[in-house]
Amino acid sequence: MVRKIEMENLTCSNCISKIERRTNRLSYVNSASFNYAKQILLVDFKEEYEEKAALKEIKQIVDILEDNIITHYYEDKVVEKKVNFFKEYKIVLLGMLLITITFFAYRIFPVINNVFNTDIKLLNPLIKNILYWTGYVLLISKLLFQQLKGIKNFNILNENTLMIIATIAAMLIGKYEESVGVVVLYSVGEYLQTRAVQHSRNEISALVNLKVEYANVLINGKLIIKDPSLINVGDVIVIKNGERIPVDGRVISGSTSLNTSELTGETKLKTVDEGDDILSGNINVGDVIHIEATKEYKNSTLAKIIDLIENSTNSKSKREMFITKFAKIYTPIVVGLAVLLILYGVIFDPTKVEFLNSNMTTNGYVYRAAIFLVISCPCSLVLSVPLSYYAGIGTAAKHGILFKGSTFLHLINEVETIALDKTGTLTYGDFFVKECSSDEALRLAASIEKFSNHPIASAIVEHNKLPISKVKNIKEIPGYGISGVIDKKVLLAGSQAFLKKYNIEIPVKKLAIGSYTFVALDGEFIGHIIIKDELKETSMETVREFTKHYDTVMLTGDNEVSARDIAMQLGGIEYYAELLPEQKLEKFNEIKTNSVSLFVGDGINDAPLLKNADIGVSLGDATDLAIEVSDIIIINNDIRLLDKALKIGKKTKRISGENIIFSLVVKAIFLIMSTVGIMWMWLSIFADVGVAILCVLNALRIIYQKKYLEKKPKEIY
Repeated sequence: MVRKIEMENLTCSNCISKIERRTNRLSYVNSASFNYAKQILLVDFKEEYEEKAALKEIKQIVDILEDNIITHYYEDKVVEKKVNFFKEYKIVLLGMLLITITFFAYRIFPVINNVFNTDIKLLNPLIKNILYWTGYVLLISKLLFQQLKGIKNFNILNENTLMIIATIAAMLIGKYEESVGVVVLYSVGEYLQTRAVQHSRNEISALVNLKVEYANVLINGKLIIKDPSLINVGDVIVIKNGERIPVDGRVISGSTSLNTSELTGETKLKTVDEGDDILSGNINVGDVIHIEATKEYKNSTLAKIIDLIENSTNSKSKREMFITKFAKIYTPIVVGLAVLLILYGVIFDPTKVEFLNSNMTTNGYVYRAAIFLVISCPCSLVLSVPLSYYAGIGTAAKHGILFKGSTFLHLINEVETIALDKTGTLTYGDFFVKECSSDEALRLAASIEKFSNHPIASAIVEHNKLPISKVKNIKEIPGYGISGVIDKKVLLAGSQAFLKKYNIEIPVKKLAIGSYTFVALDGEFIGHIIIKDELKETSMETVREFTKHYDTVMLTGDNEVSARDIAMQLGGIEYYAELLPEQKLEKFNEIKTNSVSLFVGDGINDAPLLKNADIGVSLGDATDLAIEVSDIIIINNDIRLLDKALKIGKKTKRISGENIIFSLVVKAIFLIMSTVGIMWMWLSIFADVGVAILCVLNALRIIYQKKYLEKKPKEIY
């Protein structure tokens, strides 16, 4: 059972992987994954877990690593206590005041004496050292307290450890002002970093703000405001102008226009009338309508989409997993290098080791090692890479493209083969009867096709205006056809191969382009019906663009003539026709070889292929089946959004790569500079929190560029 545990105010990026690891070790946990953007830990509990005891133990894990974290189950309402800043930081502020007074006393008064030729006596250097050390201890008291708490719980090597060791080393070699300056800059930088991350979260969350706070339920003629989670199937809900539809339902009164843009990315309004089914999440922008709930909130499209977006980081990309592993070994390596640097100085250059020589130099080895420790925090990587992927997922969701995890947002960059279904994907899927050989053939076909849910069957039934016959013993073979019995006579309707199985010859040699349904009764051929489906205009330009970069192929169960016609309109792409569902799967496995494969279907009849492909993309309304088997869901039927999904994937990968390279290069440069003695400790803060802030802001470019370039679709990426 997967539960969400929210951890409000968690800002320690290094703590995240530790929380995941330690939670994973609990005996009643299958797996745990942290969503940093949402501050939620997704925990897959085993059946035998105890709810309160589990939360208490996980809360203990969190409290060991960081203070003031509000840990609770996502669905529980927790009132956050307001923190009095001056009360919370009074000791730190006292330390800062003491250091400021000491600094001005010992730096400013000598200047005053010199300028005004006075002789103001100050306290001796010992008192100065005591004042600085006292102020320093007060200033760093919160970090010291957290470190002592961490040591008690065997959490020794962390961000606080590095900062404390580095600044104490600087104090011991007489770099009082610089040590204090580093603590202040670090604290300010951490605050700015937290604000930048929070800003990122808010920006990403604003991309997909789909939650419904209430619903107007009509009970005994009165409107009762209910929480959407309390709506039952059959309840009548009144949707006013400007309100979001809380659950999936059917219009039972009124007609209106719906704004579907937040769900599908489509700006065109959708008109609905009585009897129409509507999805939750759309906004009523017209007249008041009454709908009857056909699903509970937890099973509605809106709830599933929200859950899909919020849980999208549960499936982490290779790059994110690499950064998590890298961060785990990176800090110990840099600390080890700092120790080696001091040992090198002791052995080969003892005159520049401050603890061995009274000559305090600005480029001594202890000072250089202290800088190593300040630089070594991997925050910029741990923060920015997951945020980049989450921003990419949020941007895609705003356009109606739902990624089931950052795994697929990353993997989409490695796609080499794109296979496309025809009906409903490249074509509209709105079949119409183009030709029929006789009214009798149409009537008989309608008599039996009414028992099928296939779109072709619906087109035949709708086109027929003659009285239909009563058919018994219905048997449908997917991909072939349907059979039944009329007055003890076997009625067949389906493909040419289907009739041949019953040894029925088809006299028609050449037919117009379209999908064929052949009809036979009692072993005799009756006639044929030709059904047509139009190619989408958007399919032509999009597929032709795909062929420039990917191996593109069409797989269809339709006949050879119809498939060839569509393939030629798409620029002569490779195609395979007259494939049964199992043959589609076999052919797809032959095509994909060792490359990363992507299959695009309509989410209804292509479940095996969608599940088998490295990336399964479902086009169409977000049906339960599509959400279940697809890796990427495009809520409307616009295949152009697949092209946008590919571009968002490339943009996300590029920006996350930029953050990794920028962070490592800056840290490497600063480490080299400190090794040779041309770096100041206060400047090394930039390599820690400064780089982290820049990387977090860079991750937001995925969102900001989208906003800025929405007016120029061709230049978005």
